[in-house]
Amino acid sequence: MTAVVSGASAVSSETDAPSIDETTARHRGGESDWRPPHRCSVRRHVDEGWVASARIREGVLVLTSGRSDPDVLRAALTEEFGEPVVLRTVDEAEVRQRIMWELDDEVADLAAHDLARTIPAMSARTVLSRGQQVGGGIALLAFAGCLVIAPGTTAAIVTAVLSLGFLAGIVFKFWVSMVGARFDLVEQVSAADVAALDDTTLPTYTVLVPVFREANIVGDLVRNLEVLDWPKDRLEVLVLVEAEDHETRQAVLDAEPPAWMRIVIVPPGAPQTKPRACNVGLAIARGEYVVIYDAEDRPDPDQLKKVFTTFERAGTDTVCVQAALSYFNADENALTRMFTLEYSYWFDYMLAGLDARNLPIPLGGTSNHFRTELLRELGGWDPYNVTEDADLGIRASAVGYRVSVVNSTTMEEANTSIPNFVRQRSRWIKGYMQTALVHARRPRALVREIGLRRAAAFALLIAGTPLTFLGMLPGIAVTIATFVLPTAWTAPVFPAPVLWLCVLDFLLGNATMIYLTMMGPYKRARFDLMLWALLNPAYWVLHSVAAYKGLWQLITRPHYWEKTEHGLTKTSSV
Repeated sequence: MTAVVSGASAVSSETDAPSIDETTARHRGGESDWRPPHRCSVRRHVDEGWVASARIREGVLVLTSGRSDPDVLRAALTEEFGEPVVLRTVDEAEVRQRIMWELDDEVADLAAHDLARTIPAMSARTVLSRGQQVGGGIALLAFAGCLVIAPGTTAAIVTAVLSLGFLAGIVFKFWVSMVGARFDLVEQVSAADVAALDDTTLPTYTVLVPVFREANIVGDLVRNLEVLDWPKDRLEVLVLVEAEDHETRQAVLDAEPPAWMRIVIVPPGAPQTKPRACNVGLAIARGEYVVIYDAEDRPDPDQLKKVFTTFERAGTDTVCVQAALSYFNADENALTRMFTLEYSYWFDYMLAGLDARNLPIPLGGTSNHFRTELLRELGGWDPYNVTEDADLGIRASAVGYRVSVVNSTTMEEANTSIPNFVRQRSRWIKGYMQTALVHARRPRALVREIGLRRAAAFALLIAGTPLTFLGMLPGIAVTIATFVLPTAWTAPVFPAPVLWLCVLDFLLGNATMIYLTMMGPYKRARFDLMLWALLNPAYWVLHSVAAYKGLWQLITRPHYWEKTEHGLTKTSSV
C-alpha cells in the first residue's frame, strides 16, 4: 500500500488515516478490513477532491477538500454507493493522502504503464518497434553481405561515414554554442522583481524529490529545502521513497522535517526508476507548478519565485523553466572540474543556442519546473526511459511547447569517482539511445510535427551524442594506426585518403570540444578552470567506455536504472 507521512511524525486522525506503523504493516503483508464501497479512478478522486475514508454508524464517511459542491457530491455518491454518505471537509493534503492509501494499486499502475498504454509509440517500454526490427535486420544482413563480397571497400565506406557523422555532431554543437554565446536568452529575474511579489497571491508549488538508498544525505536535503523562499502554507514538498527503502525513510523522519514536507511511500513495482516515482508524486501533486530536485540538490533560495516570474512573463506555450546546474565540489579533483566545465558550457551556451533557434531542448534531470496541468497533458515521465528528462523535452517540443531558462542555479554534487561516473553516464547515454529509437519510430510524423530543421537537430543531438561517444575509441585506434603502422599494412583495408580524412575529423572534433569546454568558465568567472579543458579528450574516453556499457545494457537490460551513489564528496554542500 502507498501512504503519505506528514512531517516527522506518524499520521493519524479522526478520519482513520493510516499511521506509519500501519503503513509498514500493510507493506509487510497485513490487510485492513475497510474497503471503499466504490473505487473510482485516481484522476477522478484528485480532480473532484474527495475519497471514501471509513464506514461509520451514519453511512460512508467521505473526506472532501470542498472543491466540489457538497450537495451535488453527496447526492451523486449516495446514488453510486447505494448507502448514505457523510461528508467531512478536511485539508486537501489529507484527501490526497487517503487517495494514495486506498488506491495504491491504481496509482502504481498509472505511474508505470499509463504512457505505454495511452501513447505506446512514445514509450520506451518496447525497445525496437516491429519496423525497426525488420529494418535493422535487413541492414545487418546487407552489411554482412557487403563484408563478404568487398570487405576492404565496405570497411572504408563505413569508417568514412562514421567519421563524418562524428564531425557533424560536434560541428552542430559548436554552431549552437556560438549562437548561444551571442544571445543571452536566460530570463533575467532581478532581486527587485522577486521582492515585488505579493506572497498572498502566490499559488501552491509542489516539489518532488525522488530518493532511493540515500539515507546518508537526506538530512542535508531537508535543510536545503527549508530555506526555499515561498509561503509555507502553499509549499508542498513530497519526498518520494521506495517502499522497501526503510532506512532512507527513517533518515528523513530523523531529520525532523516541517509539516509541509511529506514522505510519499512509492508502491512496489517495475520498472523501479526515478520517473515512475515522479509519476506517483505527480498523481497527487496539489501545486499549480511542480519541480524536481535530486537528493543532493541545493537550489537558490529564491529559485521558485524567479521561476514563477518567468512563467508569468512567458506565453502559455511554455511548459517548463529549466534552472542551471553547477557543482559545489568543483575543485575536489580533475573529474569534478571536468564535470563543472561540461555543465557550464551546456547550460550557459548550448541551451541558450537551442532556445534562440527554437530547437528541441533535452531537459536536465533536476531543477526543471513545470506547469502541472501541461505536464499531466504530456503524460508525465516515461518510467521505461532512463533519461526521462531528455525524452520529455522532445515530447514537449513535438506538440509545440517551449522550454525557458532562468538565471537561477542549483548546486549539486559532481561525481568524484570514475567507476561511479561510468555508471551514471552509461545510464544517461543509454537513455539518449532509447529516446532516439522511440522518436525514430515515426520519422515522417516527427518531421510533420516539428519540421525538418528541428527533426535534424534532434537527430544530431539525441542520436548523434551517443554515436559520437561510441566513435571516440575507434577514432583513437585509427589515429594511432595512421601514425604508427606502415602504409602497406593499412592500405588494403583503409585507403590513405579515407584514413587521413578520419584522422583530420577526429583531431578537429576534439580540438573543437576543447574550445567549447574552455568557453564554460566565462559566464561564471571560473577562469581557473580553463586549462583543465585540455583534458577533454581523456574525459571523452570515459564517455566512450560508458557508451559501450550503455549499448550493452540497452541490449541486455534496457530498463535497468543504474544507481548513482551520492554523498561521496569530502566537500561540504553548505
